[in-house]
Amino acid sequence: MTQENARTVADVVIASAGVAAAYVVLTTPPLRRLAMQAARLWLGTTVPAFLVDTTRQAWFESRRPRLT
Repeated sequence: MTQENARTVADVVIASAGVAAAYVVLTTPPLRRLAMQAARLWLGTTVPAFLVDTTRQAWFESRRPRLT
């Protein structure tokens, strides 16, 4: 088996495992609630942090003198 074939097989195995895990999570109510809470927590912390960081970076870059 070539390295390219091995990578393709590994990709298919990982993708099928992900689909199987998503199916189990979506069809099991306690796991679905846990996944939704985790997604809400992740979106509630990372998105505002990203926006603050991007705004701060833009603010500092706007204060630099331009080299033209």
